[in-house]
Amino acid sequence: MKISCNQQTLSKALNTVSKAVSSRTTIPILKGILLESSSDGNLKLAASDLDLSIEKSIPVSVYEEGSVVVAAKLFIDIIKKLPNEEIEITEEEGKVTIKCLASEFTIVGQTADEFPSIGNIKEENSIRIEKELLKDMIKKTSFAASIEEAKGIIIGVLLEMDEKGIAMVALDGFRMAVTREKMETEENIKIIIAARILNEINKIFSEEDGSKEVDMIIDEKKAVFLIEGARIVLRIMEGEFVKYKDILPKEHQCRLKVNRGEMMDCLERASLLAKEGRNNLIKFSIIRDKVIITSRSEEGNVKEEVFVEKEGTDLEIGFNAKYILDVMKVISDEEVVMEFNTSVSPCLVKPIEGEGFEYLILPVRISTKTF
Repeated sequence: MKISCNQQTLSKALNTVSKAVSSRTTIPILKGILLESSSDGNLKLAASDLDLSIEKSIPVSVYEEGSVVVAAKLFIDIIKKLPNEEIEITEEEGKVTIKCLASEFTIVGQTADEFPSIGNIKEENSIRIEKELLKDMIKKTSFAASIEEAKGIIIGVLLEMDEKGIAMVALDGFRMAVTREKMETEENIKIIIAARILNEINKIFSEEDGSKEVDMIIDEKKAVFLIEGARIVLRIMEGEFVKYKDILPKEHQCRLKVNRGEMMDCLERASLLAKEGRNNLIKFSIIRDKVIITSRSEEGNVKEEVFVEKEGTDLEIGFNAKYILDVMKVISDEEVVMEFNTSVSPCLVKPIEGEGFEYLILPVRISTKTF
């Protein structure tokens, strides 16, 4: 193999595919990136951790076709440090030589025969989605998925499509995030994708600024996202997701209309003294037209007040401050509704109008000794 290409173009493509490089594996080939040049003047770069695979093609000058797998971290570090000039890459008998101006590196490569095949996918369901819409939905839900592998299916995010539009759902046992968007589609789809993978995909969407739309292809076991010359193939999780619609409360005893920014600022200040050992605990005292937020630790105590529009009964309830803050940070609405029932029932956060999102946050039992 012998090619030449621009340093910045190659570096950007490496940044994209590197998101699928396995950091925790005993299989050496999965720590590498496949380079494959073809007679049509393209260099294909690919990486895979078996759950997520990414391919990206870039235009290069091909003098000799070939393929090789290079150690991802070392190769990326070398390319990043080279000047923004033309780079020549040659592979011969397992040795990869990289030349740029006065710099020359020679590193050991691996045969491409052992690299996992990403393979083809049956185009059973193909949908085109606005990139920004998909990015926003992932941001608004993936944070609520469990990070504990032992929790099984809830490390994933449910993606549903029907004639009403698209919905995403994530939960971890302490909170739940649901976001919905209206979209014209005749497809009926229900798949679960690991939140970790969705977050990596979102990073790629943020970096690929040329395309405004994403093509998504789904079959029984895999899903593919196509954007700007990149092909992202991921494994769909197997299993039944929680029946989330049954969890959402249908009634409330107390309803607040709050300014999201003011609530977020108060929570951030109150969290400064919320003791981590007590689940970052804060107390809401909902009295008449305000919410008094208090927190106490060995270092001191804090009291914040947020004025609200209230309907229903007064209430005292405790929360892990982080769980409410996470919600307030991903919402862009200026005002939101917070609904409560009892001091041991979850809080529901939703928009003033419509069904764009719903967040369910479980309370923490509070004792008089704590506050």
